[in-house]
Amino acid sequence: MSTFEIKMPKMGESVEEATITKWFVKVGDKIEEDDPILEIATDKVDSEIPSPVAGTVKEIKFDTDEVVAVGTPVAIIDLEGEGESEVEDAENQEEVKSDKQQETKKSTPEKEPESAEQPVKTEEKESADKQQSDRFYSPLVKSIAREEGISIKELDTISGSGKDGRVTKNDILKYIETRGSEKAPSTEPSVSASSRQKPQQPKSTQTIQAPKVSAGEGDEIVEMDRLRKLIADNMVMSKHVSPHVTSVVEADVTNLVIWRNKVKEKFQEKYGEKLTFMPMFTEAVAKALRDFPGVNVSVDGYNIIKRKNVNIGIAVALPSGNLIVPVVKQADQKNIAGLSTEINRLANAARNNKLSNDDIQGGTFTITNFGSFRNTIGTPIINQPQVAILATGTIEKKPAVIETPTGDVIAIRHKMFLSLSYDHRVVDGALGGMFLRKIADYLENADINRDV
Repeated sequence: MSTFEIKMPKMGESVEEATITKWFVKVGDKIEEDDPILEIATDKVDSEIPSPVAGTVKEIKFDTDEVVAVGTPVAIIDLEGEGESEVEDAENQEEVKSDKQQETKKSTPEKEPESAEQPVKTEEKESADKQQSDRFYSPLVKSIAREEGISIKELDTISGSGKDGRVTKNDILKYIETRGSEKAPSTEPSVSASSRQKPQQPKSTQTIQAPKVSAGEGDEIVEMDRLRKLIADNMVMSKHVSPHVTSVVEADVTNLVIWRNKVKEKFQEKYGEKLTFMPMFTEAVAKALRDFPGVNVSVDGYNIIKRKNVNIGIAVALPSGNLIVPVVKQADQKNIAGLSTEINRLANAARNNKLSNDDIQGGTFTITNFGSFRNTIGTPIINQPQVAILATGTIEKKPAVIETPTGDVIAIRHKMFLSLSYDHRVVDGALGGMFLRKIADYLENADINRDV
């Protein structure tokens, strides 16, 4: 064939659609293999999509800001300059096929009117829905609405967080979660037998409204970009879902600092990577998660899901001012060199908008490094559906009392604060405190003679 279809790629197991945010090409442009052709955005990550073939852009099927289902062709590439005739041939074949289907329908008697009635009703309903609403809804949102019995009229009442107020998958799922609580069950029995047998996630009984804010003279109004909107919604959701508790310890990381200063040049010569403190923090957390698996969990209603893998997310600040959390998979199975290589790869990919959807999926715990901005202590918000997040503060020289065989002495030591926010539904103070102390112990007991 002389033409090739560029299809919307699948960016993860749970991703069914994506928004086209930018086209790098226009009809008639010549492209080479691996040239970026368009940029897409999902609820998780923005990605550039390269062309798998070389040729000439013959057709662009969707405009910027349109939401497209996974697997749908978005562009046609002419490989040999003969695509026009082949496209016409394909259209002719489609017409012949369509004519044959029409003839088959006419010649086939209707055996069961009842079975043919349902599609007609569905088409009429969809037609009526389109007439009732001027808003655009993606195929995924419409599918969820149909499954939950949400009419277009009801769908129109949902506030959307997408571009131009568009309703996203997260918007409709959040609406479904609180939908039942908005109806006063005055005539229903207090507790049904089925509810007692299978307890569900408690639902909010009150809708919290943000205060109305007006701009004053000289104030500037800047709309949040797509990623900042997602961050804002997720942070509010996390505080609403998880009762946060934060514990803090101060760790003496003098041995760790001495070891890093001693081996960092040798490490870079050997592995071609800069040795930061983050791989050591990640290693300590991974070991502690294996020691305390009760922190490496997620909550689903009244069920606790114990995670098999230790996948640690590392919060990365982007040049845009936003934040993203790429994930180091199986962190407990990597040594310092492996952790350093993977963390540097993910950080560079994040800052250059090159993360894949898989790079930010599957995290079971998160680390955020406040110390990179010379902050000492923080109370981070849990990255759902995880149940804990660690904030690492800046490392500072401090006077400290040291016990020696000949008595106590005051010495200059390298110290830092570690703060752990955890979900008090499943992580109590004892577990959270012991887990945090274990991380500090691993850092304090670093071997200054460790080889790289």
